[in-house]
Amino acid sequence: MLGRFGLCSWAFLVLLGSLCGSAPVAHAAREPLALVAEADRLYDRWSQAFAFAAYEARLRGAIALWEEALSLIPSDQVPTRAQVLNRLAQAYFELAEGYLTGDKEKEQAYGKGKGYALASLRLDPEFVRVEQHQGFRAALGAARDVAAIFWYGNNLGRWLSYHWWEALTGGTRDVLAAFTRAVELDEAYWGGGPQRALANFFAQTPGFLGGDVERSQACFTRAIEVGPEFIQNYVDYAELYAKARGDQALFCRLLRTALDQAADPTVMGKWPFYNWMAVERARALLAPGRGGSPPCG
Repeated sequence: MLGRFGLCSWAFLVLLGSLCGSAPVAHAAREPLALVAEADRLYDRWSQAFAFAAYEARLRGAIALWEEALSLIPSDQVPTRAQVLNRLAQAYFELAEGYLTGDKEKEQAYGKGKGYALASLRLDPEFVRVEQHQGFRAALGAARDVAAIFWYGNNLGRWLSYHWWEALTGGTRDVLAAFTRAVELDEAYWGGGPQRALANFFAQTPGFLGGDVERSQACFTRAIEVGPEFIQNYVDYAELYAKARGDQALFCRLLRTALDQAADPTVMGKWPFYNWMAVERARALLAPGRGGSPPCG
């Protein structure tokens, strides 16, 4: 999979431009900031029409351009490098979540995503200092870039599902440290993402590795409070807590709320990629005969 995301040829850039409405500027192959701007335009799902199936080509194109730009950005331009690294970490996570189907390619995408997020974290001298003297988990607790921390935790968590030994020997605790720090820095980031991620961790992780289903409920509730338009907050809460606890009333109420939210174009337009996936999952969970799901009548 990784070979698909190397340097863009001019022909590929022209193809992307034709797919997405306009051809890239002629100097994009040389100027890193132009590459970043073109990648940002492809990635943008808010100021142009969004169609989930068609968006894959734009997402892949943005990844390719960001990677090319990264190879050209001088090492002393730390803010720009951090911005691009964080976007790559997020984009690889989204590619795996939304479009990849094979275990191998998903595992590789999550691995790439966590690698880019870690590189972003290590641009911070304080993170490096703490890591050298107190260890990696302590460095996560001292990190200051919520985007790098959040996407590191998300990619690592998914990657560990393919690497159980690493999960058992400290990786899972690193995920918890990342999400805990993200909550401390900005619990409302990405539609309540840190609280949602922490809730998912508590709901899905065995107790001996830090899981706690009861603690997950408070985090899900808080995620909805700070990110009411992020529909995944309701669907995760329904599937990972209410369904697991056999709470039919809560399960049905949350999924119906999710679908009510989806009927509002403003809500769907705020988080189009994630809300589309969440709505599809809500419909599947409510479908008659869905194995293991409480009936909602």
